[in-house]
Amino acid sequence: MLVRVGRVGRPHGLQGAFFVEEASVEPDRFTVGTRLVAGGESVEVVESKRSGGRPVIRLDRAVARGTALEVPRSELPPPAADSYYVADLVGLDVVEEGGPPLGRVKEVRPGVANDVIELDSGLALPFVAACVLHVDLEGRTVIVAPGFADRG
Repeated sequence: MLVRVGRVGRPHGLQGAFFVEEASVEPDRFTVGTRLVAGGESVEVVESKRSGGRPVIRLDRAVARGTALEVPRSELPPPAADSYYVADLVGLDVVEEGGPPLGRVKEVRPGVANDVIELDSGLALPFVAACVLHVDLEGRTVIVAPGFADRG
């Protein structure tokens, strides 16, 4: 399983460097020598700096803007106690507290104000504490508060 850690953003300079959009908060994620997966191929970070507080990197080969930057899940350190990686939510059943199943997590994507949990049923839920009440990785469920699932 690959976990997205960023996306190729707009160019920075003339040598092929670019801003990393939706970048991982892990400070060493984009250091020189780090191996990533871009477009299904292994790439290496050959230049790394920050500009305006955002990571700017250059890879050992050209990659199209918008391409996801990923790492194998097995390369990530274990999450802290009572924590999880967002990628671990994909495939979990989502149930409204005291109510019916709403679907399965298809994707968690960045939003303007907060991340959004997209379900295979077509529902989109805000990834905020008021909505997501409990995540049970072992039980493979996410419990959400009533009132967030507009069933139209």
